Amino acid sequence: MANSVYKINKGVNKAIEFKGLKAQYIWYLGGGLVLALLLFAILYLAGVNSYICIVLVAGLTIFLFMHVYKLSNKYGEHGMMKKIASRGIPKVVKSSGRSVFKGRRSSGRN
Repeated sequence: MANSVYKINKGVNKAIEFKGLKAQYIWYLGGGLVLALLLFAILYLAGVNSYICIVLVAGLTIFLFMHVYKLSNKYGEHGMMKKIASRGIPKVVKSSGRSVFKGRRSSGRN
């Protein structure tokens, strides 16, 4: 049996990339696969027909792969975290007068 060698790291201080998945998306895919396996086990133990279980879990797994690869290609290593963080930044800061700034001193003076 031949051994397979997969190149995982591309250099020093670069994010892990494996088969096109970057950084945290590897973990998302792994977690999704574990959940798919648990779903199959629960459905099988509940008495659902095994062919229905296989088709349902395979469909969800294909959707998972497509969605995670799409997110990885769209946002890259840190893009999704930046997108989520940008929601917390206000688009406009409104001030109706100078009273907000009066009486304040810069940190350099006392």
